[in-house]
Amino acid sequence: MAVIRDMIPAFELFQPTSADDAIELLIRYGEDGWVLGGGMDSFDWWKERIKRPTAVVDLVNVDELHGIRTTADGIEIGAMTTLTEVATHPELLANYSVLTDAASQIATPQIRNRGTIAGNLIQDTRCWYYRGGWPCYRAGGNTCYASAPTAMNREHAILGTSRCVAVSPSDSAPALIALDAQFVIKGSRGERVVDAEDFFMRPSVDIERMTILKPGELLTTIRIPSTWAGATFYYEKIEDRKAWDFALMTVASAMRINGGVIEDLRMAVNGAAPFPIRLEDSERVLRGQTPSEEIGLRAGEVAIRDAQPLRHNDFKLPLMRNLIRRAVRGAGV
Repeated sequence: MAVIRDMIPAFELFQPTSADDAIELLIRYGEDGWVLGGGMDSFDWWKERIKRPTAVVDLVNVDELHGIRTTADGIEIGAMTTLTEVATHPELLANYSVLTDAASQIATPQIRNRGTIAGNLIQDTRCWYYRGGWPCYRAGGNTCYASAPTAMNREHAILGTSRCVAVSPSDSAPALIALDAQFVIKGSRGERVVDAEDFFMRPSVDIERMTILKPGELLTTIRIPSTWAGATFYYEKIEDRKAWDFALMTVASAMRINGGVIEDLRMAVNGAAPFPIRLEDSERVLRGQTPSEEIGLRAGEVAIRDAQPLRHNDFKLPLMRNLIRRAVRGAGV
């Protein structure tokens, strides 16, 4: 008989009006505290009763975390800005369309209306062994069930694994890496700023965390520099179905092309590793070249040369190679 869970565990709800107050609450409650943004990931955990926070800090009333602002150096996006706002913002559409393309393909319109840009970046992995409460490495256990010989691991990683093979589910992450975005993190000791590609935790460093956020810290702002404004962009998401599905893999690129030659570029993929990865080796292959099928395939081959597919996900090798090829082909149109 199926187990019906129709009530989430009780917790104390706080709705601060400033980031400082939110941080103070998170420090006070420590591991028993939980940050609530749009709630798209949080409610999944609670309704399954796998996560049982004592205190929930809801950021909905923290005005400083909302909105999109044009600055002298580019664009700033508040962490609590909804995905719909990101996908439809005129300045982002005009000059940073790789991000609006990514945001517009996340989940469904209803979820985009509620889900936030920070929530999409910070959400936990969707590995069903981990989400189902199995005592895997990421949950503090001593094995990875997804890498077992009989495991179901079609959606899992082919690169960058270290015991854990679960992937990051963020669709916006590769676009922000391609744009050379920076993330502002605020804590009790002030602010620190990190590059988007360094925000995501490698399992070889800390297998139980998806990001570098420490207890009592908040991601408050995403800064997109004007460096890549108006560049040639490409974004593609591959999924099993075109509605309300997580990606099998995504690719995002930003290229500066002059006289038919790629002067500079940034390229990233997600769904290939436990974290979004910037394809620096492929970038080196492409820089200074004319976009073509041949050079695109070469860049794709370089990207997958260290891949180690699992039993059910070797299809990700040609998928990743061809997504890179298509990004290059798109730049030559």
